[in-house]
Amino acid sequence: MKILGLIGARSGSKGVRDKNIKLLSGKPLMGWIIEKALDSKHINRVIVSTDSPKYAAVAREHGAETPFLRPQELAQDLSPEFEYVKHALVWLKEHENYEPDIVVRLMSTVPFQSTEDIDASIEKLLSEPEADSCVVVAEARQHPMKALKFVNKNGKERLVTYHSLSGREVTPLGRQSYEKAYFRANIITCRRETIFSTDSLTGDDVLYHVIPQERAIDIDSLADFYTVEKLIDQFRV
Repeated sequence: MKILGLIGARSGSKGVRDKNIKLLSGKPLMGWIIEKALDSKHINRVIVSTDSPKYAAVAREHGAETPFLRPQELAQDLSPEFEYVKHALVWLKEHENYEPDIVVRLMSTVPFQSTEDIDASIEKLLSEPEADSCVVVAEARQHPMKALKFVNKNGKERLVTYHSLSGREVTPLGRQSYEKAYFRANIITCRRETIFSTDSLTGDDVLYHVIPQERAIDIDSLADFYTVEKLIDQFRV
């Protein structure tokens, strides 16, 4: 089978300048996930989708392909991830007549993810032909039922829960009081036809693979960088 590892790495990060190529333990951040993808026993092509020639050069130095640059309109803060994945598949079909059977969408901001995580998601999807995708997830560190927001009540700002708009439920409950909740850990494995038939990366029938919370740490700020640098020897995979 043709299995494509597609890594998104746009420039223009607001939280951390040039985040995707910032050095982490002596290696550009995107280098961590590129190496994990190249080590996969199932992925047979690794491509980085970036809008930056500088980022593309770094990606090639670490073994990934960069056959195209992502259009600027698909590299904005609010650009949907689905659109750059679709762009890559259309470009590869038109310019190389290459159509992967499975696409593994990866992100460069989760350095503790392992090759085993990637392969497990692929194997789950391969084992269930009727499924559309497999998403790697980790248990939420803060349960979404605890989320709060500000609302206007009779002209005055007040604090309420996000899910019920109740002030009374702002009173904290122990995590054990809630059913477990999970968040995406930034590996999405899907069939090519799922992308074009459902206009999504996951489709309707979604499998899952659960990983520990530490392997799902997503770098979004300098504080995240400092945290990961302190943990990197302990959780290096």
